[in-house]
Order: sequence, then C-alpha cells, then structure tokens
Amino acid sequence: MEIWINPACSKCRSALTLLDAEGADYTVRRYLEDVPSEAEIKDVLDRLGLEPWDITRTQEAAAKELGLREWARDESSRDRWIKALSEHPKLIQRPIITAEDGTAVVGRTDEAVRDALSR
Repeated sequence: MEIWINPACSKCRSALTLLDAEGADYTVRRYLEDVPSEAEIKDVLDRLGLEPWDITRTQEAAAKELGLREWARDESSRDRWIKALSEHPKLIQRPIITAEDGTAVVGRTDEAVRDALSR
C-alpha cells in the first residue's frame, strides 16, 4: 500500500494517523517532491475508476492560472489534464491510497481510509 501525501495537509496527516493506529504496512510518497509521471497518474486514475478532472484541486492558484475550469472534460482532453497534474502536482487531490487489491481511494475521510485497509 502506498499513500501520496502533502505533509502540510491535515487530511493527509489524519490518514497517516489512522493507518498507523490500524498497524497498516504502507509507504509514503511525498508527491510534491517525488512527482508522479503521466503514466503513474494514468495508472492511479485507472485504479480509482476516475477521470483526471475528478481528482483536480480546481481552487489552487495553478488551476486558476491554467484556466482549468474552462477545459473540456472529455476523452479527447484527458491527456491534457494528466499532463497538467504531472507538471503541477499540487493540483492532485490528496491523500491517494493505493490498496492491496490493485484499486485506490482518495482518503479524505476516515471511512475512505478504512475502505482502503479492507481491500
């Protein structure tokens, strides 16, 4: 199990606390420092069953600078979104936990973190 975190994020810290309390075996990826490639983002999106715009933090300054709210949200625009997430990792929703069964969850709640643990 791997968890993508931003240490400054309270949701990430809560997820780590819960994983520790449950005795989970996991690795931490500080994705702002160890930036995921476009291929890794595609893999995580497949595991999440989501599209890139579903995990994009559209309120971030970089999102506003890029004009993401105006970007199309369709298959032909998917790679453009993924490239933006890779070039601006702060736009990626957090934390993301890859579960043992090959799926992933956005662990913003205790329930989502427990869901990842149960897989």
